[in-house]
This record gives sequence, C-alpha cells and structure tokens, in this order.
Amino acid sequence: MIVGLLIGKHKSMGCPGKHLRPILGRPLVEYSLIAAKNSKYIEKLFVSTDSPQIVRIAKAYGAEHIKRPAKLATPEALTEDALEHAYEEIEERLDQEIEIVVLLFANSPTIPPGLIDKGIRVLKKDKSLDSCFSVCKYNMWAPLRARRLTKKNLIKPYVPLKCFGDVNKMSSIRGGEGNCYFVDLATQVLRARCFKNMDKGSLPFKWMGKKSYGLISDYGFDIDFEWQIPVIEHWLVKHGFTKKSTPYDKK
Repeated sequence: MIVGLLIGKHKSMGCPGKHLRPILGRPLVEYSLIAAKNSKYIEKLFVSTDSPQIVRIAKAYGAEHIKRPAKLATPEALTEDALEHAYEEIEERLDQEIEIVVLLFANSPTIPPGLIDKGIRVLKKDKSLDSCFSVCKYNMWAPLRARRLTKKNLIKPYVPLKCFGDVNKMSSIRGGEGNCYFVDLATQVLRARCFKNMDKGSLPFKWMGKKSYGLISDYGFDIDFEWQIPVIEHWLVKHGFTKKSTPYDKK
C-alpha cells in the first residue's frame, strides 16, 4: 500500500505561524495536501500534528489524524522520532502492508506537479533504492564557498580546502568544482524500511535510508525564515498557482 504522511507542529520557531501563513489565498500547509491529493498512487493520507488548525485543513483533503505527542512537538524534538511514532500508528491502523510512504512537510510546498508520482515509479522500478528526494542545484552555496567566522571575526573556510583536491586549480566560477545539489525536503518518497531502520539512515536526514535517488527540481526549500515567503510565492505562481486555481485544475 502507498500512503501519504504530512507532518507539522503547532508552534514553529524560525517563522512563527508559517504552516498557516496565507500564500495566494491558501494556508501554506495546503499546498502539500494538494500535491498528495493529485497523486495517482497515494491510497490513504495521514497527518501527524498537534495543531487543531492543521488537522482541520488536512481533514478537508481526506487525511486521518495521528495525534502528535507533546514531547514530539517541542523545538528540541527530532523529526525522526516524530516519523517513527507516526509510522507505527499507521501500521496499527492499516490491515495492509505498507510499501511506500510519501512524506510531506507542512512548510515545504514546492512540489512540482507529477514529481511525487515520478518518485513512486522510480522506487517501483528499482527495488535497491531506499528513497527518492527532490534536489535543487545551488552552486552559490557549494561547500567550497562556505565560510565561518572566528571569535575575532576573521573569515576562514568552513570546510578544509584540501578536501577539494588541488588548491591551485580552484576557480571563483560557481560550479567550477562540480554542481552542488541540496535536498529541499519538498518531494520525499520512502520505502517502509526507511522508517523501520531509522538509526541506520544517512545524516542529517536519517529517514532517507542509505541509497536515495535525486529527483531534480528547479528551486525550493523548507521555510524557516520570513524572507523565504515571497520566494515561495514566486515559485507557486511560476508553476501555475493563482488565488483561484491550481495547475491540477487544467487536467
């Protein structure tokens, strides 16, 4: 069975109220639900949250509520612990074996139409893969360019430059050392084993498993700061969302 799982806390730290922030007339969380509802493969949808507002919005899309314990809804709570709890709840409620879980974050709306289903097809075709994650090319934030500040505010490399090979061949051209991709946490398609073997997954996103396929997206990220909101709105408009319609309406 293929299920969808949306997670989101009532209290968010970096950008308070982000999950319910109106963008193009809809709460931010609704965009992930729209994508899940328009998947050809998702058979049942769940929402793990401590937010009554998120529950209300998700139920309008047919989602079944999993009550997120208070200890898993604090700023210090780990995502992987909340995921393990939600997965165990889903297993108890279903009388079918779970094959794939489409994981949705309430603050990650940049899911291109069709990308969820592409990820599902990739996993069905290649049984060796643990997961599929959307990735975006951000050469401007490559490790070679990253810096840290010392206590005296001196600028130093964040990663030792010798990690990149011959220093004399380095260039100021973005991408000169190879394209740099970041996981944007928008489209996440996981086998059940990722939840059952969470302690063996790759850091920092332990729910990815060990072997993950990259679904290339244009740009996106999980929202944690105020400045990201207009960027997300620009993405949504670019991909066919308006206040009155979605790109799925054209089917």
